[in-house]
Amino acid sequence: MHKPDLTIQLGKLILKSPVLAASGPLGSSLEYAELIQLEQFGAVIVKGISLEPWPGNPPPRLAETAAGMLNAIGLQNPGLDFFLESELPRLREFKTRIIVNIIGRNIDEYAETAAALDQQPGVEAIELNISCPNLKAGGMAFGADIHLTEKVVWTVRKKTCLPLLVKLTPNVTDIVSIARAAEDAGADVISLINTLGGMAIDIEKKQPVLGNIFGGLSGPAIMPVALKMVWQVSEAVCLPVLGMGGITSAEDAIQFILAGARAVAVGSGLFENPGLAGDINSGIKKYMARHSIGSLNELEGLARRGGL
Repeated sequence: MHKPDLTIQLGKLILKSPVLAASGPLGSSLEYAELIQLEQFGAVIVKGISLEPWPGNPPPRLAETAAGMLNAIGLQNPGLDFFLESELPRLREFKTRIIVNIIGRNIDEYAETAAALDQQPGVEAIELNISCPNLKAGGMAFGADIHLTEKVVWTVRKKTCLPLLVKLTPNVTDIVSIARAAEDAGADVISLINTLGGMAIDIEKKQPVLGNIFGGLSGPAIMPVALKMVWQVSEAVCLPVLGMGGITSAEDAIQFILAGARAVAVGSGLFENPGLAGDINSGIKKYMARHSIGSLNELEGLARRGGL
């Protein structure tokens, strides 16, 4: 029996681990580099970068829930120029892949940001966050409409030769149609899910807890929803799927892989356990050894094929 091999291919990327750092919780990942070895991740996906700086939403921005958290950060970030000049050079020092999540308020902003990243040394791929509100469409999220999804992915695809991950919002009625539209428009990987819409109310103040009223729900509470959507999408498209949503253990990650994910990303779970990626890598190896499995390819989508 060969030693368990965690190497996977995600689009054109060869990754030493199937565990990625999801965009958001780690920021640029530089702060976390003081706590953990970023090399534990197959890749780090940096927090969403926009063409110009975004100020984000008014506080309060975070609220705990029974099985997770609500956030309404508002995609605050220092903008593309700051990232390229101050953060990317430092990220290049680490022996892990760098994927840049990009955001925009209209298609032109997405396209210009992607074009600027295309030839940057160290940038291995782009993750297109299409959960942003399209101001020209009255605030509708790009990923909530098939035609908008297809248009923004197709436009960005023309601006870059980098592998393109498309991150989908779960706040739709038909995730499969959205995923197929992204595939048809030129995506290399489908990344799902983003946060679910939610809110909380302070009963003493008799008002919403979050300054933005609504926020995105993440954490263990959303894992069953994420797992279902990974199953559905991986059945419907020919692209690899990057699964995420509430993963806090190796057992959680294995469920996503069995459902059809090629790789997984961890986010809010890192707040509780900064060493989560290492724990998941170790747990997956033990699971593979126990089941005499040499390659993760043998596990991908196995539950859909009737199991072992």
